[in-house]
Amino acid sequence: MTAGDLARQGGHDQPLTELEHPGGDSIVAHHGPSAADGPFTTRQLLRLDHALRIANTETGLTFSVFIGEFETPAREYAERLHRQIDGAAEAVLIAVSPNQRKLEIVTGNEARKRISDRDAKLAGLSMAAAFAGGDLAGGVVAGLDQLASHAGRS
Repeated sequence: MTAGDLARQGGHDQPLTELEHPGGDSIVAHHGPSAADGPFTTRQLLRLDHALRIANTETGLTFSVFIGEFETPAREYAERLHRQIDGAAEAVLIAVSPNQRKLEIVTGNEARKRISDRDAKLAGLSMAAAFAGGDLAGGVVAGLDQLASHAGRS
């Protein structure tokens, strides 16, 4: 599928935008039935798609992004989402709930060897600054870039 394709996942009310292959690059966005109602424009989705591809290709890790409402507790919810990613040990999930003003970065066991908690916190601070300025897509792209830079090449 491409960045503009939406598919219902398991009957849940969350459309899943998969970028190229299931379990790999993905952006999950919680929004209405139409992509036009989502948090990103087509241009922003393409920009996110490109950032995910670069991060995955350069690091050999699997990066995914979730945008939507978190169940509580937020960290446990993000960890549960992370476990659903194929190859979760080598995966990094950026989960953002703009309405709840929450951000979680979850790294798998293998990914954590290359991206420290400190690195994730620095990326989180950078994203939060962009989010505060109203740039959700730009913040996620900046976070992907920083996390991939810290992870290094595969």
